[in-house]
Amino acid sequence: MKFSVLSLIGHAPHPLTGELLSPADRFAEVIETASDAERLGFDAYAVGERHAGAFLSSSPTVVLGAVAARTTSIRLLTGVTVVAILDPVRVAEDYATLDQIARGRLELVVGKGAEAGHFALFGLDEDRQWDLQQEKYELLRRLWTEEGVDWEGEFRPPLKNTTTVPRPYDGAPRVWHGSATSLHSTELAAKHGDPLFTANAVQPKAAYARLIAHYRERFEAYGHDPADARVAAGSGGLLIADSSQQAVERYKDLYEARVRQAFKPHLEGKAGYNTPFRTIEDAIAGGPQLIGSPQQIIDKILGYHADYHHDLQSITVDGLGLSRSEQLETLQRFAEEIAPVVRREAPTNLWE
Repeated sequence: MKFSVLSLIGHAPHPLTGELLSPADRFAEVIETASDAERLGFDAYAVGERHAGAFLSSSPTVVLGAVAARTTSIRLLTGVTVVAILDPVRVAEDYATLDQIARGRLELVVGKGAEAGHFALFGLDEDRQWDLQQEKYELLRRLWTEEGVDWEGEFRPPLKNTTTVPRPYDGAPRVWHGSATSLHSTELAAKHGDPLFTANAVQPKAAYARLIAHYRERFEAYGHDPADARVAAGSGGLLIADSSQQAVERYKDLYEARVRQAFKPHLEGKAGYNTPFRTIEDAIAGGPQLIGSPQQIIDKILGYHADYHHDLQSITVDGLGLSRSEQLETLQRFAEEIAPVVRREAPTNLWE
């Protein structure tokens, strides 16, 4: 298995102390964490895109450009590029530029996004979100694989003999489709023979397993070789201690305060927005959160792998209120105590 570190660049006050870093310091922390992830042997670093809520990730290309300048080998991912609200021409240009700067290390994860407010912000009808997603992705795909594109659709002016520049570094970057709650993303990924990146962050395992099973079924139905179906999975945060008891003692107040802080009352009951695992004990027992001893976390990842057969596992260390030193400690323990075991038990040829 391969491993990626994701930051959504959350910018909410610390759930217990109320401390809030300046935006400049928060960006510096994210860039430094990417450098640490490369040094510790992680395979990829991802930056999310949010245009609403307590986040600073509205311009992931800028942040990833800074990461590209600080690193040499780690792959750069997005998590997700909200293609449904963006102009595909601009996406093609911006990310091809980033791909050139990173010398081919870029891969996109596209999706409609997890914040309910961004469609209105960009003057778009949220009821048309899946139509927007499909049309814009399919245009982006053509812009990266063809030159002299003639195109006409519903959501932007027509194109005539269009070749976006720069071109990607070495052919079109791989595009994953982010999937959290709906079969629309899995269908679009399967149709084009693209990989699937399931959120695996909020809901119980069965909800994500259903999406992955649909993806694999439709991938083959569209005529693609099932062996080519790639899957990645997220997680709801990473907290490592020497034992389950120590994890509860050390992180209970922090975890549960963060859950209360992140709760979205206007979206209560809507799948994929509020975690049902409100206590740390529930999260350890049944949630996608990776909390506990190294062996517990190994067992949980391999338990998900038994159902998902995923190639790539994403972790997050900066979303629960850990200090910078605690984030680094967590990454180092994962890299030294967890990743080697999971790599051995769940091998993959992704990126090899």
